Amino acid sequence: MPKATWNGAVLAESDDTRVVEGNHYFPPESLNQAHFAASEHTSVCGWKGTARYFDVVVDGQTNPAAAWYYPAPKPAAAEIGGYVAFWRGVEVS
Repeated sequence: MPKATWNGAVLAESDDTRVVEGNHYFPPESLNQAHFAASEHTSVCGWKGTARYFDVVVDGQTNPAAAWYYPAPKPAAAEIGGYVAFWRGVEVS
């Protein structure tokens, strides 16, 4: 089962991830909400749309904009709407 971890904490775990461009996107209900804080950061992908980000927070340490999701993806990326992916040192195994 795919699991996302950072700083020894499990951020998300699910056997229902969706893999797009090599990234596991985790369903929102699989997130450990205690480790996520809204970020003002956004980015735009030509075929997926506008991504929003979360800061990941574990034991007082913050990994800024280390998780992203598409709240309103373009039709080609509809399957990952609301699902969350990780980078910046978050390990997905």
